[in-house]
Amino acid sequence: MNVANRKCIRRLSMKSMKAARTRNLIAILAITLTAVLFTSLFTVALSINHSFQQANFRQAGGWSHGTFKYMTHEQFDEIKTDPLIKQYGLRRFVGMPAGAPFRKSHVEIGYSDANQAHWMYCDPVEGRLPAEGTKEAATDTRVLELLGVEPVLGNQFTMTFDVDGTEVTETFTLSGWWEYDKAIVANHVLIPHSRVQAIYDKVGIGGGIGNDGMTGSWNMDVMLGSSLHIKQDLNKILANHGYQTENRSAGNNYISTGVNWGYSGSQLADNIDPITVIAIVCLLLIIIFTGYLIIYNVFQISVSNDVRFYGLLKTIGTTGRQLRSIIRQQALLLSLIGIPLGLLMGYGVGIKLTPVILSRLNGVVQDAVSTSPLIFIGSALFALVTVVISCRRPGRMAARVSPVEAVRYTEGTANKKTIRKAQSGASLPKMAWANLGRNRSKTAITVTSLSLAVLLLNMTVTFTNGFDLDKYLADVVSDFIVADAGYFQTDNLWSAESLPEGIISALKTNPGIEAGGRVYGKSSPVEEFVTEKYYRAVNSRWSDQETLDNAVAFMEKNEEGLLADQVQLYGMESYALDKLRVLEGDLSKLREPGGRYVAAVYSDDDYGNPISDSHWAKLGDTVTLRYVTEYEYYDETGKILDPGNLPDDQPYRYRAKAYQDIDYQVAALITVPRSFSYRYYGADEFVMNDRTFIQDSGTSNVMYYACDVNDENTADIEAFLSDLTNKQMPQFGYESKATYAAEFDSFRNMFLMLGGVLSFIVGLVGVLNFLNAILTSILTRRRELAMLQSIGMTGKQLKTMLIWEGLYYALGAVAVSLLLSIAAGPLLSNVLAGIFWFFTYRFTVLPILLVAPIFILLGIAVPLTVYRFVSRHSVVERLRETE
Repeated sequence: MNVANRKCIRRLSMKSMKAARTRNLIAILAITLTAVLFTSLFTVALSINHSFQQANFRQAGGWSHGTFKYMTHEQFDEIKTDPLIKQYGLRRFVGMPAGAPFRKSHVEIGYSDANQAHWMYCDPVEGRLPAEGTKEAATDTRVLELLGVEPVLGNQFTMTFDVDGTEVTETFTLSGWWEYDKAIVANHVLIPHSRVQAIYDKVGIGGGIGNDGMTGSWNMDVMLGSSLHIKQDLNKILANHGYQTENRSAGNNYISTGVNWGYSGSQLADNIDPITVIAIVCLLLIIIFTGYLIIYNVFQISVSNDVRFYGLLKTIGTTGRQLRSIIRQQALLLSLIGIPLGLLMGYGVGIKLTPVILSRLNGVVQDAVSTSPLIFIGSALFALVTVVISCRRPGRMAARVSPVEAVRYTEGTANKKTIRKAQSGASLPKMAWANLGRNRSKTAITVTSLSLAVLLLNMTVTFTNGFDLDKYLADVVSDFIVADAGYFQTDNLWSAESLPEGIISALKTNPGIEAGGRVYGKSSPVEEFVTEKYYRAVNSRWSDQETLDNAVAFMEKNEEGLLADQVQLYGMESYALDKLRVLEGDLSKLREPGGRYVAAVYSDDDYGNPISDSHWAKLGDTVTLRYVTEYEYYDETGKILDPGNLPDDQPYRYRAKAYQDIDYQVAALITVPRSFSYRYYGADEFVMNDRTFIQDSGTSNVMYYACDVNDENTADIEAFLSDLTNKQMPQFGYESKATYAAEFDSFRNMFLMLGGVLSFIVGLVGVLNFLNAILTSILTRRRELAMLQSIGMTGKQLKTMLIWEGLYYALGAVAVSLLLSIAAGPLLSNVLAGIFWFFTYRFTVLPILLVAPIFILLGIAVPLTVYRFVSRHSVVERLRETE
C-alpha cells in the first residue's frame, strides 16, 4: 500500500540532519574537498591543454581547422561555396627574404584577407590591414625592429625577397602593426591583393602558378562545424566537388589538404587507441575512488553512530527504502553546499596553480588559463556521482538495521562474536588492536585513504628522480656550439653559410676553453652509388611506389647499374671525432694524414639503439664518392639542354659532367650526436677528417665550432656569446649545454609540483578520514569508555589505548604504502621507460620515511585532542547519556 508520506520523510531527514551538526560539517568538508580535487585537476588539465593548443596554433600558423592548398582560382571559387565550410580565408604566398637581417627569422610576404589574417594572429593593434590599390603593408614589431623602422603609421620600409627564384625589391608604406609573438614560427608582411598580382606579373607568373608549385596558388583556410574529424570533413568537401587528396598522379582532380594539428580534440579523435582510453578511465576512477573514500566513510560512520535512531524509526513502521531515501536526501542537501564551495575553491586553486605549472613548460602560451564551462560541469557531475555512489552502501546498512539489535548497538557488536582464550593478560596495545578490528571496513578505508596519499607522493618522487640528466644530455656532447643562425633554425637546410674564423678566434681568446674543434659541412654536390633495392627500402618511408618508380627512372646509373644518390659529408677535427659513438671499428685510421678512410653514420632511436638498416655501408667496405663540379641536363631523347633555360613543361634529367671519383675504406660504423649533425635527414652520411675533407671536396666551409669550457668560466662564455650573437653579430647563433640542463630541470620540477599538489589534496582527504574515524570512534564509545573508567582504568591508561589506536592507523598506512611502492615501482618503471627515453628507474622510500613522523604525530595528537573534548563530561554524565 502506497502512503503519501514523502513530505514526512523530507521533514524527518531535515530534522535528523540538523541534529548532526558535527557530521554535517565533516560531510560538507569532505564533499567540498572532493569537488576541489576534481575542479583543480580539471582546471589545470584543461588549461595545460588550452595552453598547448594555443602554442600549437602559433606553430601551425593559425587556428583555422584545415587548409586546401595550392589550388587554382577556379578550384578556389568552386570549393569555397561548400555547405560544410562555415567560414573561409584566402592566402596567396609571394616570397621570403633570405639575407640579413632576417637570418634568424622566418618571414613570409603575401596576401591574406581579414578572416585569414585574424586566424594567423595578424590583427593590427594600431592601424589596419593594407587597402587595395595601394603600396601599403602591415606587419609585426619584430620585422620592423629588424628593418630598423619605428612602428609609426605611414613609415616606409624596403625589403628584398625571393619570388619563385627571382629576387625582387619592393618599398611599402606601413598601414598597421601588431605586437611580435615569439611563439609564432613565421612573421608575416601582409600586402594588398592588387600588389600581389602586380608582383606576379613582374616575375612572369601572371595568373598561373610558379615553378615551386606554391607561389601564385590559391590557399584557403576553413572553419568547419567542429574540430573533431577535420580530416574526414575535408575529404568529404573534396568528394562533393569531384576532387581527392590521396593520389597526386591519379589525374587532375588532386588537391592537397592540411589538418591543423593544433586541435588536440581532433588528434585524439583521429589517433585514440585502447591504451589511451584505459589511461583516461583509470585516472578518472582514481579521482572518484579518492572522493569515495572520504564521503563513504563519513556516511558509514554516521549510520553507525545513529543506528539506534534508525532502529527506532523501524519500530514505528519506517521501511528500508525510506531510510535509504533519508540518507540520500541528506547527502544531496549537503552537496548543494559542498559542491559549489568546492567548485569555487578548486577553480581558485587551479587559477593559482596553472601559471606556476605553465611557467615550467617550454613552448606553451603562459597566460592561457581555461574558462571552459566543462571545468564546472564535469567537476560538479563527477562530484555528485561520487556522493551518490558513496552513500549507497551506508543507506543499505541503515535499511538492514534490526530494531531490537539497534537499541543494544555499540560499534562492532553487530559482528559475529568469537570466543577466544587469551594466552596472556590484556594489554593496552592489544586492546587498541582489538578495537580496530571491531569495524574492519572503517579501519581498512581509513588506512587505504592515508596510504594512497603516501603512495602517490612516493611514486611522484620516484618518477621525477628517474629523470636522468645524463640520458637527456646524451646528444649534447659539447658545452657550446657556435654557427650561422640558419643552422639552428627548425626545418632549415644548411646551405654552406660558413662560420668566420674571426668568431672562432674571438671565442678562443676567452679564458676557460679546454678543447674545441671545427666541423666542416658539404657545400658542393657529392654522390654515392647504391643499389636500387636499398634506395627503395630507405625512401619507402616517405614515398609511395609510383613516386619511387619515377625517381629511379630519372636517376643516373654507373657501369655496374648502381644509382647515383646524394650524400652528406662531415669534415671533423680531432675534438669532434672524439665525441662520436663508435659501433664497430676504430676511428684512429681517420686521423692518419692523407688516409682515405671514412666512418659510416648510422641512425639511432631516442633510446640510443642503432638502427641497423639505416645505412648500407659495413665495416671494411669500399665507398666511391663522386665530387661533382658541373652537371649537364638532357631530355628523354638525350638532347643536351641549356642549364640557364630549362623547360618548365616537360621532364628532364641531369648527370655529372665534370667530377672526380675517390675511393674510401669504411674504418668504423658510428652514430653522430644530434647536436653535431646537420639536424635533418634524407641522405646517407659519412665522416672523414678535416684535412681529407678540405683536400678532396675543395671546400672549407665551417658548419659550426664546438668547444668545452671549465665550470668556473661557463657563465662568462655564455655572456660573451649572448652579447656577440644578439647585439654585435645577430646573423650568428649558439647553443649551450646549460640551456638544455635548465630545460630539463624545468620539465622535471613541473611534474614534481603537479604530483606534490595532487598528493597534498589526496593527503588532506586521508587526514580528514583519519580525523573522522578517530572522532566518531571515540564519540560512539563514550559510554563504553566511561564504563572502563568506572571499573578502574585510569585516564592515563585510556589515553594510552587511544594513542595506540591512532598509531596503528598511522603505522598501518606507512606499512601499506611501503608494500604498494615496492610492488608498483617496477611496473611503473616499465611504463615510464617506454614513454620517456631519458627515464632510469631508481627505487626510493625517502618520501615514506619523511611522512612517517608526521603520521605518528597525527596518531598521537588527534586521539588526545578528541579525548580532551569528551573528558570534559564526568564519568557519571557519560554513563547516563544513553539511559
